[in-house]
Amino acid sequence: MGKTEKYNELGEKPVSSLLMQYAVPAIVAMTASSIYNIIDGIFIGQGVGKEAIMGLALTGPVMSLTAAFGAMVGVGASTLMSVRLGQKDYKTARQILGNVVIMNIIMGLSLGILLQLCLTPILRFFGASDNTLPYAHQFMTIILTGNVVTHLYLGLNALLRSTGRPTKAMLATFGTVGLNCVFAPIFIFVFDWGIRGAAGATILSQTCMLMWQLHLFSNKKDFIHLSRDIMHLQGRIVRESLLIGLPQFLINLCACMVAIIVTRSMTQYGGDVAVGAFGISNRLVLFVILVVIGLNQGMQPIAGYNYGAQRFDRLLSVLKKAVLVATVITTTGFIIGTFFSRPCVTLFAKDAPDLVAEASRGLRIVVTCFPVIGMQIVSTAFFQSIGMAGKSIFLSLTRQLIFLLPALLILPHFFDDKVLGVWYATPVADAMAALLSAIMLFLQIRKFKQRTGQQPGQASLTPQVAQS
Repeated sequence: MGKTEKYNELGEKPVSSLLMQYAVPAIVAMTASSIYNIIDGIFIGQGVGKEAIMGLALTGPVMSLTAAFGAMVGVGASTLMSVRLGQKDYKTARQILGNVVIMNIIMGLSLGILLQLCLTPILRFFGASDNTLPYAHQFMTIILTGNVVTHLYLGLNALLRSTGRPTKAMLATFGTVGLNCVFAPIFIFVFDWGIRGAAGATILSQTCMLMWQLHLFSNKKDFIHLSRDIMHLQGRIVRESLLIGLPQFLINLCACMVAIIVTRSMTQYGGDVAVGAFGISNRLVLFVILVVIGLNQGMQPIAGYNYGAQRFDRLLSVLKKAVLVATVITTTGFIIGTFFSRPCVTLFAKDAPDLVAEASRGLRIVVTCFPVIGMQIVSTAFFQSIGMAGKSIFLSLTRQLIFLLPALLILPHFFDDKVLGVWYATPVADAMAALLSAIMLFLQIRKFKQRTGQQPGQASLTPQVAQS
């Protein structure tokens, strides 16, 4: 078999088999990552205290901000890689790898240093009190020190999936989770490093798996591998990667803005307990969302390749299957969040009844519209995976900026208990965003069905074509 032949399976194997092959490892990996996200919170809550959990909740906006820049490079470049492989443009595909490494180093270092310099006023702005500031500051200092490692690790994992190695990407995530589960309790309970130990365990685990990823991409037997000739920035690749990754950047940036408003509102209306309750419920909700994101990660290389090859019948097939699976996942999350909220929340703070009660109430409210958000999450990722950045950006902005932010600002004034208004903003925004996504997806599917009978050719990622 030639070095490039393995990439062709994305356009040849049955779509159901491909989705299983690519999505299952990604879902399993994201599930493992989500489980660790919960376990990490449990370690901190049980080993450091409820004040640490409250402080950890305040780090959400900063984490979303750093993730926004990392995702813009990683998701954008991996999507571009899939499309170029579908077009059999192997030269550009090789060059994308080198550009990803350089862009992540530059962005990871710059962002980590800049945020370190402004960390205390940023956390104060997010609503940190005298009780929660030390914990939030200690955690983020370690995380930002290793920011470049996090960016490289996530970027290379995305490229593993888009170059036909989803199982390797899953193993990288497994390795990170497994090492984290070993390091965190040792650092927290044995070395007594507190919340610093949790952050240090995260960065050390990612560093170990980054070394393995670099080893994989250094294998000269693979056509797409690291070499000196690809380690320089190319304007066209940088521009296209950032353009395609812009929707993911805006999603995370909006998530940062939302988290700021939520934490400030919770601090204003309910104090540290409300902030901690949001942090707990958000970790549990994130578990379900990350599983759907894992599904998207499996879908995107298939969708991008077949769009590049203009195989619209296969493109529609993978979309429909992804929407169905996503809906099953989010509906399951709705059932668990509605009927088992208290047992889930108690894992984090069993000795804090006020915190447990508030987090349990919030979780039940937040998952109200979960049965319909699976389709909404998939539709945003689908438009992104085929280079339709404008539509993906529009869906991202409308959900966060047009629906959720106004709801967060307006709804509290309609409740005697204003914290309830903050909780209800999420399902209201979810319902409206899902309706808009359904309409846009229906219209796009109709366009693709009209083109299904056309001969395969080469698709472009230029704005004129990508917006069609």
